[in-house]
Amino acid sequence: MSNRVLLYIMVITLPLALGAAAWQSTRFVSLQKEITVLEDQQKELVENSNRIIADIGKLSSPTRIEEFAKTNLGLDKKKPEEILQIHIKK
Repeated sequence: MSNRVLLYIMVITLPLALGAAAWQSTRFVSLQKEITVLEDQQKELVENSNRIIADIGKLSSPTRIEEFAKTNLGLDKKKPEEILQIHIKK
């Protein structure tokens, strides 16, 4: 009787174990694909961030700002003696 019980247990558990292994393998492949997609997105975001940082550096240069102010806004840099400072005491 115990041999039959052992045989039934093996007959039941073996397909379950194989099914669990197949499910785990499928889940692993799915997670690998998801990781690849996320890594590609991360690379794209880092490249975009680097481009933005480079643009900030270029656009915030004092020379470019001064040239923009002269050309587009008609502004000129004032000499120190032309500047009037007002100090407000509280």
